[in-house]
Amino acid sequence: MERRASSMEILLFTATLVAAASCSSSQAAGSKSSFDDNFSIMWSEDHFKTSEDGQIWYLSLDNDTEAFESGCGFQTKQRYRFGWFSMKLKLVGGDSAGVVTAYYMCTENGAGPERDELDFEFLGNRSGQPYLIQTNVYKNGTGGREMRHMLCFFVDKVPVRVYKNADYANNFFPNEKPMYLFSSIWNADDWATRGGLEKTNWKNAPFVSSYKEFNVEGCQWEDPYPACVSTTTKNWWDQYEAWHLSDDQKMDFAWIQRNLVIYDYCKDTERYPKLPEECSLSPWE
Repeated sequence: MERRASSMEILLFTATLVAAASCSSSQAAGSKSSFDDNFSIMWSEDHFKTSEDGQIWYLSLDNDTEAFESGCGFQTKQRYRFGWFSMKLKLVGGDSAGVVTAYYMCTENGAGPERDELDFEFLGNRSGQPYLIQTNVYKNGTGGREMRHMLCFFVDKVPVRVYKNADYANNFFPNEKPMYLFSSIWNADDWATRGGLEKTNWKNAPFVSSYKEFNVEGCQWEDPYPACVSTTTKNWWDQYEAWHLSDDQKMDFAWIQRNLVIYDYCKDTERYPKLPEECSLSPWE
């Protein structure tokens, strides 16, 4: 595999929590811009609002029974190959059982059969219980690579999951297709909270998530092939530090694996009697 196709050798799943939750980083600097500069509404525009200055964006979920009208979602106008993406995201407060707030990357608008996708799904809970974060990876339409973590503390640029590439062509690492960034809020009480045992309490609707300070520093897609995917020393993502963990990150990551992981598909031998091949790759190298 060419180096330019493996610049994103490790996917670092990170989250930041302050009372509610956010995905953020100070690494990607960017100027203030309005929602319209970066995003388009995917569905249910009447469930979307902004602050007066356009810097805070609100998505709401209610009990509207029409298809896709009971939540809201948006996507970037641009596609990217790899980079650092950040968003401060405040989740639904109080009783949020059944509610999922998603922040993810996908190669297309919709769950296409050959899509690549990287998921952060924040799973709501009953009052007083912490959110869970579920991450997943799709390659050519195949997912089933879920991990779940408890979220009950402040994290800043700490990797909660590492998904390692191999030094050979494979069917598990999505690094060949450009992706849009998405976020959405929707009802998933058939599975999201305690396997669907806890249902959404619609008396608390509308459920509202908010977003601000989107930043991106990455390789924006250009047809037929963007120059930024070539191996040079000009871009930070071509440097060793961009696709390896530092010693401090390794220590933080190891602590999280010991204390906060509540599900890992690579340890689910009942579901996978023969574990997927990526499960044997060490995150440390």
